[in-house]
Amino acid sequence: MNIVDRSYLEFLQPLDHIQAAPPAFLWVEKLSVQLFGNNEYALRLFPLISGIISLIAFYKLGQWALSPIALPIALLLFACLRYPIYYTTEVKQYSSDVMVALLLSLLLISLRGQILGKGRALLLGVIGAVAVWFSHPAIFVLGGIEAVHLITAAPEKRKAILLNRWPSYLLWFASFGILYILLTSKVAANQVLRQQWGKEYPGSVFDIVWLLDSFGRFFYRPMGFRQINDGIAYFAFVIGCIVFYKTNRAKFLILISPTAATLIATYLHKYPFRGRLILFLTPFFILIIAEGIAWLLSQWHRKKVFAILGIVLAVTLLLPPTMRAADLIVNPERKEETRSVFEYIKSHKKPGDLIYSDRLNQFNYYGKMYFGFSDADAVPTFQDFWNPLGFSQQSWEDFKRKANLPSQQRVWFVFTALTPPEEAQVKPRLDQIGQELEYFKQPGSFTYLYELK
Repeated sequence: MNIVDRSYLEFLQPLDHIQAAPPAFLWVEKLSVQLFGNNEYALRLFPLISGIISLIAFYKLGQWALSPIALPIALLLFACLRYPIYYTTEVKQYSSDVMVALLLSLLLISLRGQILGKGRALLLGVIGAVAVWFSHPAIFVLGGIEAVHLITAAPEKRKAILLNRWPSYLLWFASFGILYILLTSKVAANQVLRQQWGKEYPGSVFDIVWLLDSFGRFFYRPMGFRQINDGIAYFAFVIGCIVFYKTNRAKFLILISPTAATLIATYLHKYPFRGRLILFLTPFFILIIAEGIAWLLSQWHRKKVFAILGIVLAVTLLLPPTMRAADLIVNPERKEETRSVFEYIKSHKKPGDLIYSDRLNQFNYYGKMYFGFSDADAVPTFQDFWNPLGFSQQSWEDFKRKANLPSQQRVWFVFTALTPPEEAQVKPRLDQIGQELEYFKQPGSFTYLYELK
């Protein structure tokens, strides 16, 4: 609803519903809706295009970074792993984060060590300045890779590169500073987000346990290795790091630099190193994992035991995501079928029935846009429903009076994206306030019809 309801200029203000996204991403989404209509396909178009471009860019980066054996391994992983696929279908910026990271990497690598003309230096500055408005973590890719280029440059050339590119760097950080003052600082000041992110930060610079745990979690999500395979992927990554460090230290530093820059921000408590926020780092990790597996496979004529280990790693890491991706062609994943739930309510709703949605933005989009419901059909949010201490018969009666809900009122309660423990709490709590009349469930979403006491 942020995209549908706001003007282009209003995207420079913090979003509703405790959400955050880069302004340029939102501008593209708004344009897509205006060009192709207010529907899910228009909203999901840019993430999908970003995923397709990312695949091509990843192939190009792999050609630069990897040995011939490693390239197909890397491509298969990148094309089939769970979360890189999933976020190309969701109306979020994380797919375009990956695209921007890959395109910036290719650009900076192609210019490594070059003294640029004024026009090209200005163009580099403009591209970087625009990129940070499309992707929050773009600054980590720009700063990380360019810092490595300067560090690894010959001493006599380093000063020349700095003098040549300082206007580009100035544009990058000026653009980032303007965005931070206008928007990012306000988002970071949101108390709800601060509470959510606070537990994701290390306790101190010396918090090694947090660092090891964060890297371990990274292989599960956002990379998408499941169960024991996340540990196996971690092992392959370590081997890849050793191989790169010994064979081409500059490439290794370039590939690891966006992660290092992100970790610096995390230790400064400015950017969480968790989940989808660091999806943009997955291509770099996949390249290193693939090189580690490829090196083991290449040892067949030297140490067969290493080659056999490489075969085991390759099969273990490649087979599950490949099989799952193939299955998705026939059986697409259905994660939150909220639209189907509202469609069911529309076809079974009687005059006078009301609707309670634990996510009001989904009622506003699906309920209003697709099925013609209005604010008169909606029940306000009961803030204490999920509060184990605040939920009681008395708190519900107080809420009923404020919301003008009469006894025997029929209400459709809609819930989405609950964890199993949360879902198990719903019916017992609803039973305290009314009598169940109907139940309908779809993947990730369900509704109960209750007659209130």
